Amino acid sequence: MSAETREKLLEGALRTLTEQGIAKTSARSVAAAAGVNQALVFYHFGSVDELLSEACRYGTEQRVARYRDALAGISTLGELLEFGRRMHEEERAAGSVAVLGQLLAGAQTQPRLAAATAAGLSLWVEEVEKVLVRVLGASPLGGFVDAVGLARAVAASFVGIELYEGVDAEGAGRALDALEDLGALVAALDDLGPVAQRAVRHRLRRAAR
Repeated sequence: MSAETREKLLEGALRTLTEQGIAKTSARSVAAAAGVNQALVFYHFGSVDELLSEACRYGTEQRVARYRDALAGISTLGELLEFGRRMHEEERAAGSVAVLGQLLAGAQTQPRLAAATAAGLSLWVEEVEKVLVRVLGASPLGGFVDAVGLARAVAASFVGIELYEGVDAEGAGRALDALEDLGALVAALDDLGPVAQRAVRHRLRRAAR
């Protein structure tokens, strides 16, 4: 029963963030969404901040697990960007984009929530990093791109696009189009013959000096 109550509170916290925003997320509102007594918030988590931190991790773990197999099957950067666009639509429909926006807003003034949000985002970064290491390994760009840093750049780009879409949906769409164009450019490099690929690597080495 204790585990079931904790899960109800975590789900209630995520639902409250989505429907009411962080400013109206309280022990009372979360407990009402969960269908339990508000005293149980403090019994299980100690504070509303700690509940939100746990809810962030809980929600992100669920979403990442949902896509892990699909990410493992990606073999090109273009496929990764296409997957990102599809995932973005699914996450927006599921309310996850709204939750992320509220958590990022709260993180500006609540250090504990900032740490939890960063930890949640790192779960996405780890999965994207695996894909990039695999995809770029055989590419002419493989030896010149920091996959770890690029994974964070990709994650930050999608976070920004998700939030930006709320004020400029057309602009967010164009940003996603531009990322897909970048994927097509990398794919074109991969399609070059061995001689051309060596020339590209040589040029990149000279540019990196």
